[in-house]
Amino acid sequence: MSGQPARSWDALQAAAGLPRLDARALLEHVSGRPREWLVAHGDEPAIAPVAEQFDALAARRRAGEPLAYLTGYREFFGRRFTVNRHVLVPRPETEGLVEAALKHLPARQIAAQAPGSRAAVDIAAPLRVLDLGTGSGIIAITLALARSDLCLTATDASAQALVCAQANAERLSAPPIDWYQGDWWAALPPGTPRFDMVVSNPPYLADDDPHLDDPALRHEPTGALACGPQGLEAIEQIVAPILAHLLPGGWLLLEHGFKQGLDVRDRLTQAGLSEVVTLADLQGLDRISLGRRPCIPVWPEPVPV
Repeated sequence: MSGQPARSWDALQAAAGLPRLDARALLEHVSGRPREWLVAHGDEPAIAPVAEQFDALAARRRAGEPLAYLTGYREFFGRRFTVNRHVLVPRPETEGLVEAALKHLPARQIAAQAPGSRAAVDIAAPLRVLDLGTGSGIIAITLALARSDLCLTATDASAQALVCAQANAERLSAPPIDWYQGDWWAALPPGTPRFDMVVSNPPYLADDDPHLDDPALRHEPTGALACGPQGLEAIEQIVAPILAHLLPGGWLLLEHGFKQGLDVRDRLTQAGLSEVVTLADLQGLDRISLGRRPCIPVWPEPVPV
């Protein structure tokens, strides 16, 4: 601070009142230096404006503001995604949702090499995948970068969230993704073709859930966390008309609360999906439920809404 002796990087970290990893992440952010440099030069003085910026960010972190909002990014699937207060901070559990989606997408179909041709020909039409409530775009973008044979669509009710997602897609050089603003299915233009897969991490907390009082969650958009008295309202809006939006054989995958597995499976079954199952997260808790539209067409065919 002005009029006081310059403080070293080590002194700033020691006085931050934060876990070491949090303090180090903020030091890397304000200094623009990697961890290795800060270790090697820890006894050197930090210039006053940088030290003051660090102090301000450290105070916000002590008050519970997520580290990702302070640095402006979060790692997901090995990539750095920009995040801000308009989108949820990506969680490790959602990496499990992406992994499950990739596992259940059909493999690319390659035509046999014809006599005299130089290479095999890809005859499969792109698989159509929808990410409902995309937030920062982590699901849609990660899937698009993982599989070149996908045609991705992503929606969100928040215009600010879509701005964040589109910026991430551009910065990460993702293949083209169709972005639409609106509430769940209503975001899609009339006549949108059905999808091979629908994936979503919707809000699943009840409006009075005590977890919403957590200092970290208080900084995240409430509309992306809670959705009604039961916490199942958003999932019900997604699941109820699912047959009108899935192709025969197509999958729906949902992330949800660890106590909601049974309720979500019931709704998937009631909606007409088969092969319904719940997958556990790394802690062994129910986290992702999925179901498949039967390959035999339902008659009469539901009309997309």
